[in-house]
Amino acid sequence: MRITKRTNIAIRLLMYCAANQDRLVTKAEIAQCCNISENHLAQVINQLGQLNYLRTQRGRNGGMSLARGADQIRVGHVFRHIEGSLPMTECFADTDNTCPLSDSCRLKLALSDAAQAFYAALDEITLDSLVCGNTDLMKILQPVACTRAPAPTGEAVRGRAAR
Repeated sequence: MRITKRTNIAIRLLMYCAANQDRLVTKAEIAQCCNISENHLAQVINQLGQLNYLRTQRGRNGGMSLARGADQIRVGHVFRHIEGSLPMTECFADTDNTCPLSDSCRLKLALSDAAQAFYAALDEITLDSLVCGNTDLMKILQPVACTRAPAPTGEAVRGRAAR
């Protein structure tokens, strides 16, 4: 089974929010830390907000946070919500199915069972279990430090003016 880019982004985004639960996080910092385009991220933020996984706040001091506890967010549920009803193969599609074997193919049933087992396994995993106690991950998901040179101090500025 292949996971879409949107679902991958959604999980990274939720993990970042879970790792920084004590504050609002911004789209720019998530994009930088998680190597995600801000345009793709904006679409996923909107979707996760509508699905009540994220709480967003607009404005100058805006940002986002988890809309519920990380222990209440199940990875399987997120996958189902984001992936939607994307057909795994052509024979699962209601339209555009040109496979002549669909009506009698046993592989279709086996794939359906495998997908259900996949989601059931992910239902056992909470967002909290991905982040809690994972010190290596927490180091990665901390806010990215400013890489610009520090502003000159008063003394440095006076020294330049004297030259």
